[in-house]
Parts: sequence; structure tokens; C-alpha cells
Amino acid sequence: MQYLSDKSVAARYDIARSTVWLWLQKGKLPKPVKINGTRTRWPLADLEAFEQRQGGAA
Repeated sequence: MQYLSDKSVAARYDIARSTVWLWLQKGKLPKPVKINGTRTRWPLADLEAFEQRQGGAA
């Protein structure tokens, strides 16, 4: 499974990293997972499923 950092998510949607966290707070992104208890990452499959539900855009 592939995981994306907040920096990668920001690049994917062409937004600032701070916007990633704002969108997360507003429920506009799926919840990330913790890897090794410290790193926050988004599973790519979760983002792709989210995009499908949103009609292709976040």
C-alpha cells in the first residue's frame, strides 16, 4: 500500500500544506493514519476513493 505525506497530498491537489490540515479539520479529506505511531500519512487508496465520491476533485 502506498502512503502520502501532507506535502504529497498538497502537491496532488495543488494546495498549501496548511490547507491540507484545514481541509482535514473541515472533513474535506479522509482521515490519515499514523505509521510507527509518529508519522501521519494518507493511504493513496483512501484518497482515490474519496476523489471518486467527490466526482474527481476534492
